[in-house]
Amino acid sequence: MTPRFTRLSRAAVVLAASTLALAACTGPSGNNDAEGGTESGSATTAITLGTTDKVTSLDPAGSYDNGSFMVMNQIYPFLMNNEPGSPEPLPDMAESAEFTSPTEFTVKLKPGLKWANGSDLDSKDVKHSFDRQLAIADPNGPSTLLGNLESVEAPDATTVVFTLKVANDQTFPQVLSSPVGPIVDDEVFPADALLDDQEIVSANAFGGQYVIDSYNKNNLVSFAANDAYDGVLGTPANEQAAIKYYADANNMKLEVQQGMIDVAWRSLTPTDIEDLEAQDELTVHKGPGGELRYIVFNFNSMPFGADTAEADAAKALAVRQAAANLVDREAIASDVYKDTYTPVYSFVPQGFTGATEPLKEKYGDNGGPDIDAAKELLEAAGVETPVKLALQYNPDHYGPNSGDEYAMVKAQLEADGLFEVDLKSTEWVTYQQQRVTDYPAYQLGWFPDYSDADNFLAPFFATDNFLSNGYENAEVDALISEQRGEADEAKRAEMIGQLQDMVAEDLSTLPLLQGAQVAVAGKDVQGVDSTLDASFKFRLGVLSK
Repeated sequence: MTPRFTRLSRAAVVLAASTLALAACTGPSGNNDAEGGTESGSATTAITLGTTDKVTSLDPAGSYDNGSFMVMNQIYPFLMNNEPGSPEPLPDMAESAEFTSPTEFTVKLKPGLKWANGSDLDSKDVKHSFDRQLAIADPNGPSTLLGNLESVEAPDATTVVFTLKVANDQTFPQVLSSPVGPIVDDEVFPADALLDDQEIVSANAFGGQYVIDSYNKNNLVSFAANDAYDGVLGTPANEQAAIKYYADANNMKLEVQQGMIDVAWRSLTPTDIEDLEAQDELTVHKGPGGELRYIVFNFNSMPFGADTAEADAAKALAVRQAAANLVDREAIASDVYKDTYTPVYSFVPQGFTGATEPLKEKYGDNGGPDIDAAKELLEAAGVETPVKLALQYNPDHYGPNSGDEYAMVKAQLEADGLFEVDLKSTEWVTYQQQRVTDYPAYQLGWFPDYSDADNFLAPFFATDNFLSNGYENAEVDALISEQRGEADEAKRAEMIGQLQDMVAEDLSTLPLLQGAQVAVAGKDVQGVDSTLDASFKFRLGVLSK
């Protein structure tokens, strides 16, 4: 059995090991005057967070997943960022940010900014950061969020001008705070290629609240407060922090119970959460829900897809619509997730402006399964049954219950012999690389980049979208662009509703579930609730003991 440590002693062990490993580290040290931390001369405050999420890449151009962005949020500066408790973006490394014409968004940087390695942090870095996102356009990166960006100019050291394709883009300040928004050091990151994680760490190319003290990818990352940071988040409430990675959620549950980590965040099982709620020394914290769970269809390789020997767009659509008539979201939510997830019948989660429920209206029995409707669709399209469908899911990134979830999806699709599902699983790092090219249909979970319905539409349904699944619809493209520039909230909400109806007909994705944010922490840990907010960013800097 693992020895039991108090939370403080465990964190001290972790951080002492990190210090020994990086005796020559050139990054700034922690600040004993940190707000919410210890007084000068007292013991070092430290926070350790556990997660089953994995880091794909520390290069902002090379990853678009929750695990990678979690680390990026701590170490990179942004032009716009969110104060804890607020979904509204505010200037971070910027002094001001505003539209200076309908198609020009001008940012003035704070003067005298520095990277942790001592280099100047100025407008050249900003232009370089966004230009390289578009130049690299990695299929696993977030460059699709810049679909409305025409160009970036840096007329002087503290001025950046973004020229936009669509005027008055209501989402652009949010985009600057999203996974495409981290600013990188132009003297460290190449303009046209991704940079290896260890090279980033060695270059000390950080400008956020923290620097990385030590980096053992997907095992342990240790952070120290960055004295050079001068942004909206302020001084961290702790002097040092760490993220510990788990292959098995059961081990994470055990260690938060034993006080060996301070916070467990993503992804405990519903049963684990239920058990931990009964522990007197722990608190289960829940925040606004924005996570969606989907099945993604690849329009090229799915049954009757464009690259298959039996390519037929009408038959492929019938297959997708038949699947929509067979899934039983209520059963998955209650039986697999014990109602920690809820059924979702749209592409925009309930609670967001403009959200509707077109899938409940168009498919199944009021959103529930309807085998007869599925059978009629397939017969009318001339599709022979059973339809053979290869379906992939991920067992670690989306939590251990994914196996039960997709076993149930398989059983639902195979009802009455309409489908024959070849169900397989792949670990996250490989899954993230293969999903675009190798999977005809696969599981995806989406964590919003910012608090706007557009973030559930443009990344999925605009041409050249993040999914790279071959979906294109010119009318959808036009309406996505139009709603971004609509300043009238009522008109924009109506457009968002129209978009949901349009993509519900095409069904390039099949939404299943909507989830809340959940973290489990020791009773002595402060600040958890303030970071489980509608910005959907977890900030280590608000945590203290």
